[in-house]
Amino acid sequence: MRSSLEKIICIYICTALSSARIHNLEITNDARRYIALSTFGFYTGGVLEVKLINFRATPHNDSAVFGFSLDKTINDGMNPYLDGHQDHCVLEDEVKILNNDEIVIYFKLDLKNKKLKVICKEKQIVHIYKSSEDMKTASGTGSCNNLDFDIKSDVENEFSYYNASFAMAVESIQEEGLYNLFFHSCPNYNPDTETFVDFTVEIVEHNPSSYLSAGDMPLPALYCMMSILFLLSGMFWVFLLRQSKHPVFKIHYMMTVLVFLKAISLAFHGVNYHYIERLGVHLATWAILFYVAHLLKGALLFVVLVLVGTGWTFIKHVLTPRDKRLFMAVIPLQVLANVAEIILEESEEGAREYVAWKNFVILVDLLCCGCILFPVVWSIRHLQEASQTDGKAAMNLRKLKLFRHFYVMIVCYIYSTRIIVYLLKITVPFQYGWLHEMFREMA
Repeated sequence: MRSSLEKIICIYICTALSSARIHNLEITNDARRYIALSTFGFYTGGVLEVKLINFRATPHNDSAVFGFSLDKTINDGMNPYLDGHQDHCVLEDEVKILNNDEIVIYFKLDLKNKKLKVICKEKQIVHIYKSSEDMKTASGTGSCNNLDFDIKSDVENEFSYYNASFAMAVESIQEEGLYNLFFHSCPNYNPDTETFVDFTVEIVEHNPSSYLSAGDMPLPALYCMMSILFLLSGMFWVFLLRQSKHPVFKIHYMMTVLVFLKAISLAFHGVNYHYIERLGVHLATWAILFYVAHLLKGALLFVVLVLVGTGWTFIKHVLTPRDKRLFMAVIPLQVLANVAEIILEESEEGAREYVAWKNFVILVDLLCCGCILFPVVWSIRHLQEASQTDGKAAMNLRKLKLFRHFYVMIVCYIYSTRIIVYLLKITVPFQYGWLHEMFREMA
């Protein structure tokens, strides 16, 4: 047990030190058609900086098409432009936009002429520069058509390496939005060929006075406010327990610990986001404190739900072998879900394992939600049978009604914290992305 805990803490430390809103993603031996690098909401005054370092393609072909695409959407639900080009490389088509508010930009690597070509529609208002330093000296016209920047190349160990950079400034309200950055490897759209790419990409995204995306900027204050509310709720719960004339069970004290753990977890989360907002990177100390509190809170939450569902101290004082087997399944699953969720949160969006971790989190979370419903159903069935056989029918019927209400509450909790939160995330405009987090915490 001790060695397992040490491994988990080691994972937290590694992810905390490597994660940031200032991204540094290393891609090695990758044959994906396209790589989702970043999604970020920009306000007026926001800046995007991208540096491509030591790009190499195997097998090498100067005529092969590689590059980036940058498009603007209004929310995190979908990327309609990329979704319509799944069968072929978008960089090989002309830029097509459906309305004037839409922004789509291509950055094509011309390896033969050592140029980074910028391609967009003439009417698009967007400010593109070679680097952030050029923003101070260059006079932006708002047009990105027919722009090109030099690509530096080096030969090392008979391999050609290329370095390029570009920057974008959001200088008007029309340019505000949620921007999606992708890297495209067009040769891999041909089923008869497979090209592997190696490169490092450095991405710096920031809004005026904040490294957080537009939808995340209220989160530090939100987490701290919710932490205070949970702390006050915990103190009120303790007051009710001390003044209660009814029996107080062990499960009530476990609920008290759960509420205070939730308050501590949210406080650490708020401080962690505050430093990301100011510095663009995590501070390892606050990140690890949040991860530990989050892990303990998540495990204790499901323990309490299962204990209440089995009727511990309410219907029976000893857990049956079936209840114990359920605990042996739920607790490791919940620990795995929390660890996977943290690793997912700290992983770069373009990392190869990102999608795998995302699917793993969804699967394990659904398994945990399903498991906590079983003991409630068992307790309801037990009370139904008891109400028909013994002489305490009225008491058992009252308990049965209470457990049915508890079942409905669990279903509402699962529905609101999973489905409704997801719907909010994909439908609200980019600047209100914090609403789904607020709804999750309130639920």
